[in-house]
Amino acid sequence: MNKTLVTTLMFAFLLLFIISPFATLASLMLLLLGAAFFFLIGNIFQAIIGSSDTDSNSSG
Repeated sequence: MNKTLVTTLMFAFLLLFIISPFATLASLMLLLLGAAFFFLIGNIFQAIIGSSDTDSNSSG
């Protein structure tokens, strides 16, 4: 869940950097935004499904 929140915040900050008037590397930031969007979607689906690496490795 923490990974999902961090990815969501990173996506929001990248979006703010692109929208800002001082974005000099706008094309590179758009590429980063696309990559962050795919990571965000993947993490949201992983949080919905509930599969986590720590959950599958723990033995009880």
